[in-house]
Amino acid sequence: MEILIAIIVGVLVAASVYLMLARNVLRFLFGMVLISNAANLTIFASGRLTPEAPPLIPDGAYAPVGEVANALPQALVLTAIVIGFGLFAFALTLVYRSYQGLGTLNSDEMRVAEPVVERGEGGK
Repeated sequence: MEILIAIIVGVLVAASVYLMLARNVLRFLFGMVLISNAANLTIFASGRLTPEAPPLIPDGAYAPVGEVANALPQALVLTAIVIGFGLFAFALTLVYRSYQGLGTLNSDEMRVAEPVVERGEGGK
């Protein structure tokens, strides 16, 4: 099962890098979401994918009895999902507002703050 998860993570990372190299800001945003999901899947798989019991402690005991699943990676992934969704919502709003203001999603055309360099100045 770990090999399948590793292959899925590799495909997700490859697809996200491909999307993040595009000049379209919306594709970059989707690539960022994909790489976030790949990182979450990696953290989740690091906690061992076992069909063990939940880590519940019975009454009168100080530790779980028998083999139990690791709850820390699950908690970290749950927190990362919530933070990632908030970041995605903010970035999507930012992309939408920049599209409204600039009229384009191409990152090469989003050069409002940069000075315009005209060809032919200084012999270049």
